[in-house]
Amino acid sequence: MTELLALPEDWSRALAVVAHPDDLEYGAAAAIARWTDQGKWIGYVLASSGEAGIDGMAPVEAGPLREQEERAGASQVGVDTVEFLGHRDGVIEAGLDLRRDLARAIRRHRPDILILMNYAERWGFGPMNMADHRAVGIAALDAARDAGNRWVFPELVDVGFEPWSGVQWAAVGASPACTHGVDVTATIDRGVASLAEHRAYLSGLGDAGTDPDSFLRDNARGAGLRFGVEYAVEFEMVLL
Repeated sequence: MTELLALPEDWSRALAVVAHPDDLEYGAAAAIARWTDQGKWIGYVLASSGEAGIDGMAPVEAGPLREQEERAGASQVGVDTVEFLGHRDGVIEAGLDLRRDLARAIRRHRPDILILMNYAERWGFGPMNMADHRAVGIAALDAARDAGNRWVFPELVDVGFEPWSGVQWAAVGASPACTHGVDVTATIDRGVASLAEHRAYLSGLGDAGTDPDSFLRDNARGAGLRFGVEYAVEFEMVLL
């Protein structure tokens, strides 16, 4: 069993960039709770509102409800800044529009690191990853570079968003190539509470739904064995 390295915590600001409400809550939120407890600033930027995520609810109804659940989940782990970019759930493209929107967010919030979710073709346990996750992860990495170049998206400079080259690396949760761990023994309860706020989404999954407590604790216990603690969250550390 390969041991995990400690994910560096010598940073002050992070921007979490994901495709949908609930993406961060399936593990990373417990680590985010640890970091906000340390006084770090973390903001959430979501490409979509997750409006296509509940089969029995029309997108026009599901989108606002899922935004509300995401804000409630973020609040459980000390995050007040939650932004939605309005890209269409299910068909997000890693093109220039998304890169521009993410570069704008990076220039506005000036993070030291990014927090992303798995953008590989597959999950570590085998199944294919969905297109939205892949598109947003790749676009976020590209946008970190775009944010530092004033000649890429110069229209952002024209409206006051000066370049920002301070993003050092990305922590990628649920990656099939995780190398680092974060001790969440003291914050796993808040991670569970964060996912539990997604009541409508979890209910909409029916029999395929997740019990937040058992799911998160089981995963965090397994990661903890690799990290030498009771509960941990795994990340891949990607240098930028």
